[in-house]
This record gives sequence, C-alpha cells and structure tokens, in this order.
Amino acid sequence: MPAAAITPLPTQTTVRRAVPLDRPYAPVEKRPLPPGRPREWYITHNRRLKAMRLAIALLDLGVHSANQARDEKIRSTAELIGVHPPSDTTCRMVRALMRYSR
Repeated sequence: MPAAAITPLPTQTTVRRAVPLDRPYAPVEKRPLPPGRPREWYITHNRRLKAMRLAIALLDLGVHSANQARDEKIRSTAELIGVHPPSDTTCRMVRALMRYSR
C-alpha cells in the first residue's frame, strides 16, 4: 500500500463537560454477577464499582485531588448520585483511585 493512501487518525481532544447539579445521575444498569465465586469476591467487586462511581462523580464535581476528597465530601457525593453512604474502607479506595488517576 502506498504511503500516500494511509491517513493518520484524527486526534481526540478532551473538553470539560458541564455537570448540571440540579438533576441526579442516571441509575446504573444492573447486570447479574457470575455465579460460583466466593462471597468475599462479590463484596470486593461491588466495593470497587461503588468507589469508581464515586471517584468519577467527584471528578465531575471538580474534586481533582485525593487531598480534597474528605470522607464528608465523598459521602455527600454518594447522596447526590443516589448510592448508600460508603464505608471508611470505600472512602479510602476512592482516594486511592484518585491518586492513581494522576
């Protein structure tokens, strides 16, 4: 194939999107989990999903640093997006995800 026929892929730009605070987040579609795993696997899996949802919501709200994500802020965000208040362990996991995303 001649070099002139290959076109470079367009670059993707990221734009900050405005998040309306007056409407709640859409509920997440629930899917069945795979059967046959130990109970601890399901607990950890659900905790990770919740932590990811909370970390994304915090980023959308402008909390971009793990130092800004105090337990109170994480729990108020959980109320905003309609999930049960997270435990201390889940709050630590949210901050760890935010540190890792830098």
